[in-house]
Amino acid sequence: MRRSRSAVSPALEAWSTHRSGVADQWTARQLAHAKRGRRISVVIPARDEEATVGAIVAAIRACLVEQVALVDELVVVDSRSSDRTASVAAAAGARVISQDEMTRGLPRLDGKGDALWAGLAGSDGDIVAFIDADLREFQPHFVTGLLGPLLTDPSIAFVKGFYHRPLVGSTGVEVEGGGRVTELVARPLFNLFWPELAGFVQPLAGEYAGRRDVLERVPFVSGYGVETAMLIDLLEMCGLDALAQVDLGERLHRHQDTEALGRMSGQILHTVWQRLCRRGLVDETEPPGNLLVQFRRDGNTALPNLDREIVVSDVSVRERPPLVELRESLRGAPV
Repeated sequence: MRRSRSAVSPALEAWSTHRSGVADQWTARQLAHAKRGRRISVVIPARDEEATVGAIVAAIRACLVEQVALVDELVVVDSRSSDRTASVAAAAGARVISQDEMTRGLPRLDGKGDALWAGLAGSDGDIVAFIDADLREFQPHFVTGLLGPLLTDPSIAFVKGFYHRPLVGSTGVEVEGGGRVTELVARPLFNLFWPELAGFVQPLAGEYAGRRDVLERVPFVSGYGVETAMLIDLLEMCGLDALAQVDLGERLHRHQDTEALGRMSGQILHTVWQRLCRRGLVDETEPPGNLLVQFRRDGNTALPNLDREIVVSDVSVRERPPLVELRESLRGAPV
């Protein structure tokens, strides 16, 4: 199939050129000088990440809190961990808050999106950066790269990270093998329905930052629909030119198996369906099914003549309303 750049809109090329940066454009000291009294929070949602969260917290604290006074608040949201995530994060120097305690009195939601919402509610920075807790060989430029555009350009409201994601397998390393859900599900959907967002290299990246007054006005979708919904909602609220992306280099982390990626894809599809409903492009009186049927080889309950176990998962998504709408409900919650 012949590839051509002629189909790329001039507006998309202009945005990609004008609103894409590289993390090493800014040093921590330059950004600390550019703060001008603004508070910076770093929020790390974590569930069963005792193996990696401590090193991430320690690196941010040493380089961006103590060595250079850039980050004012370092918060880890314990998302119902069954391991030592909370104690490891606290020992490394983070303030740890519980997802459930932070949302006490509100309907219980599951997944990453709710943990992010709890982190936003439990922090107080004027600018908030979100970092995933499963990163290996973490470097502080993951934070400074996200903060750079926000501290130096007042017209930017939100910054998304992108990077190389090698996929390490039993037979070797696939240099660009990570981001399978992005390439197979999210990117085609964005190109179909929100082509303005097609310039984002990794729309599902878990590293991003924004101004609090903007983040508090968007809902947070539960589970793995959160990044998809956030980009769509921010585009509609702020416009494309208020959004930017920064190259953070290489991202090393734990990759999920194909079955888990299927569930993630299901949640993203439900999130897109909800947003299309709001635009009046689909009939919301006939919602899609919430259950995803998958097949697992060699399961404990493999069916005769099938040699596979049927696994059924609920991939529906819910969402927390914008934080500004629930301030009163959160009064008295521990922070």
